[in-house]
Amino acid sequence: MGRAAITAVDPQEDPAEAAPVLHASIYEELRRRLITGKIVPGVGLSTRGLAAELGVSQMPVRDALSRLAAEGAVDIRSKRKIVVPPMTPERFDDLLHCRMLLEPDAAAQALPRLGPVAVRQLVEIDAGMDVALESGNVLAYMEGNFAFHFTIYRAGAAAIQTRLIETLWLQFGPFMRVVYGRFGTANLVDQHRLALAAIEAGDAEALRRAIAGDIADGMGLIGRTSWA
Repeated sequence: MGRAAITAVDPQEDPAEAAPVLHASIYEELRRRLITGKIVPGVGLSTRGLAAELGVSQMPVRDALSRLAAEGAVDIRSKRKIVVPPMTPERFDDLLHCRMLLEPDAAAQALPRLGPVAVRQLVEIDAGMDVALESGNVLAYMEGNFAFHFTIYRAGAAAIQTRLIETLWLQFGPFMRVVYGRFGTANLVDQHRLALAAIEAGDAEALRRAIAGDIADGMGLIGRTSWA
């Protein structure tokens, strides 16, 4: 992975004021890496390695990892061994249940705010995902999938609900990267077309069904793979 774009800190800025901005930037970067599968199960992380890669001290990285551990996204076993926690049947069922409760509802709530500009964005994102599906570009597909879903969810007014959904994505994102790498992307059904049709028709129930179907397809792939 190349060095990420981290929010720059003005060298003349008060360190006490700059520190929270840097800490938040590192946290959001690691959070996004987990959601989009750039951090995968079975690969150990370290505060020192991440700090060197991101060009920062270990303190903001350590703080970010502690927050992610509290959200269930990583296990901190020692200073040098930080890993994505293993998937289990119980954890899988819990994640699937929570996603099915929150995401179709969030999409339906956002529907009245999804105007022509948002629809154009979603069409462009979906077109990019089609290219990723055809070429087998797993990372591009996952980034597009995240962008598609959260363009919808963030259009709504339910900010807390959307953040809860992100926390769920933190926990299954790393596994989706492994699963797509194992099964490929060429045979995936593009449920987003149904979601777009529902948005354009203003049909909240159809949008709920499309999002639920998309969740079932993706999580179903995790269910087919080995928990190890």
